[in-house]
Amino acid sequence: MTVPDDTGEVTYGTYLKVDELLRLQQPRSTPEHPDELLFIVVHQASELWFKVLLHELGLLIDHLRDAATVPALHTMRRVNALVRIVAGQLSALDTLPPQRFAQFRGYLGSSSGGQSVQFRSLEAMSGLRDEHFLAVLREHGAVPAALQRALELPTLQSLFLALLERHDTTLEQLYLGPGPTSEFLLAEALIEYEQGFQLWRYLHVQLVERIIGPDTGGTGGTLGARYLQHTLRQRFFPELWDVRRRFFEGAAPGR
Repeated sequence: MTVPDDTGEVTYGTYLKVDELLRLQQPRSTPEHPDELLFIVVHQASELWFKVLLHELGLLIDHLRDAATVPALHTMRRVNALVRIVAGQLSALDTLPPQRFAQFRGYLGSSSGGQSVQFRSLEAMSGLRDEHFLAVLREHGAVPAALQRALELPTLQSLFLALLERHDTTLEQLYLGPGPTSEFLLAEALIEYEQGFQLWRYLHVQLVERIIGPDTGGTGGTLGARYLQHTLRQRFFPELWDVRRRFFEGAAPGR
């Protein structure tokens, strides 16, 4: 364990608050199940990455509002790297067999991943506004203030389209034009973000089905894998996807 420095000097342990951080993993099973620590750490680590992602999406919104394409591209490079990390760490839970999860599942109480305010805020900031999404949020009671603020923000798609207008171009011109521009690269980075997010969703669905089965209800009375399967059809950037159809149909420029 890290020993506090009596001189007040900033050390690795004090800067990162390692002692406090390592005290946050508190399994509830009695006797403590050997796999519960892994379960807690993966979810706590996800929440830490969600915090960074929300921070970066806040910066992205500022760049899009300023029509600053290159800074937005730089931010998207980091966002997409973070999404890959969040998706990749799910593989640790692939090592959790159903029978072992069943041994401590009852200690989770009513907790459910759907209660993650940060994850819901990521979905909202990214562009989800459909009635099904809003209904799911209301199922958990009053919408938390942080999530409500995310819902009140303009969507990333609307901000990107506004950026194109300020740069006197359209989606069709990005894809029908003579070659890639910085705006085109930003559009593709947004698509990469959605693909990465959907990959996380898919891996999450597969993980849930692998551990509790496709038709078993989730913790906290949720629909489990059945609800997660529905989320695979959600889109953050429907217009960025649809422009491909118009491209191959030979549509004239114009939104």
